[in-house]
Amino acid sequence: MTTRHEHWIQGKAVPPANGAYLPTLDPATREAGDEIAAGTSADVDHAVASAAAAQPAWAAASGAERSAVLHRVADAIEADAETLMELERACTGKIPAQLRSELDMSAGYFRYYAGILRTHHGRTIDLGHDNHTYTRLEPYGVVAAITPWNLPLNQACRALAPALAVGNAVVAKPSELTSASTVRLARLATEAGLPDGLLNVVTGTGPEVGSPLASHPVVRRIMFTGSVATGRALGHIAADRLIPMTLELGGKSPLVVFADADLDRAVGAAVTAIAMNSGQVCSATTRLLVEASAHDEVVARVADAVGRLEPGVDFGPIITEAQFHSVLGHFAAAEAEGAVPVTGGSGYADGPGAKGLYVRPTVYAGVRPDLRIAREEVFGPVMVTMPFADEADALAIANDTEYGLVAGVWSGDVARGLRLAERIDAGQVAVNGGALTIETPFGGFKQSGYGREKGIEALHDYAQVKTISLSIR
Repeated sequence: MTTRHEHWIQGKAVPPANGAYLPTLDPATREAGDEIAAGTSADVDHAVASAAAAQPAWAAASGAERSAVLHRVADAIEADAETLMELERACTGKIPAQLRSELDMSAGYFRYYAGILRTHHGRTIDLGHDNHTYTRLEPYGVVAAITPWNLPLNQACRALAPALAVGNAVVAKPSELTSASTVRLARLATEAGLPDGLLNVVTGTGPEVGSPLASHPVVRRIMFTGSVATGRALGHIAADRLIPMTLELGGKSPLVVFADADLDRAVGAAVTAIAMNSGQVCSATTRLLVEASAHDEVVARVADAVGRLEPGVDFGPIITEAQFHSVLGHFAAAEAEGAVPVTGGSGYADGPGAKGLYVRPTVYAGVRPDLRIAREEVFGPVMVTMPFADEADALAIANDTEYGLVAGVWSGDVARGLRLAERIDAGQVAVNGGALTIETPFGGFKQSGYGREKGIEALHDYAQVKTISLSIR
């Protein structure tokens, strides 16, 4: 029996104003899934009005009071883990380990921002004995959070937790293809004590919900994760309205491996980049740059490892039909340009992978840097490799991209690794597997976007600075 998921507005489930619903698909089986409310501008107006009414009292609460509520939301996510993971699995086909990792991080966002919220404050400015001057970090008011289909719950929590912590109210618009877990999250937050109206979810398409939400005169900040094209369109709206944005738009990130590196760990990192969420991660390091003397060995080891990955066991399907066909289109374009994969390069014609939207993990070796497969974000389990001659060559190839989200460097010479990391144009660079977590700010250079999520920087992005100065003469 098909389940229908309504909007969540003013602390309760609300049917769509037009009575319409959209279908979803289980990409692991290609079978029909649940239905979600097909929102319109009328639903957006309702949600924004609800948020605007609830926000002042929430902003007036102390940091300790808001912190306590966010901790309870984290508790609720953890307690409801099985239901949330099943909702995610049904519309993404993710494997259990991926679901568990994303669930734990989702709760972790609320836990982290509940904690550092209590250190969130302005500063005093010394203007002499005749003045008392200080700054306050104040919320914007109503924030729009437009999130993608690849990590639905995780990326919703990544945006919602810091925005709410600062004292904003949020209207979230998840992808129409993967909305159910975000709606469930809003219900859990309400049951955990988040005041009605502070977190509203309106489901539906970009034109029918996303654009009206970004254009709404009461919305004072926009957070968007997704494609460059959509980010640019939303950027025009924000520019016309003179409101700030956080944009995370993807990448074509380099993984640089020197011959003296720990090759076992470097190969493992490359395989993980392909397998994790089937490469449907904006930060996936899918350009493998290897010092020429070690290139063939590393490529052979990576190709062998990814060739043994099993669909539905080691990696999940491509989450949407459109993206599935997009990845296959990249294979066709690569073939037309003369690139031949050393492994993969197709979907599955038979076996377990054939029943879903699965793509064979793929490696193209020694590709020319001008080919489409080497320059465009594929957003699938696809890696290209390129040899480099020396450190200067590695840097030139690493930075030869319009993107700049993340990078990885593996080197037996730590000084060289750090030197290269500081010169790569990317918002995050891991050297020899350095940890990148909730605490580490995340965001891009160049066409990968602007603004920062994660870390204390996200709190500052969702707050605006006010200066107050009192003459005490």
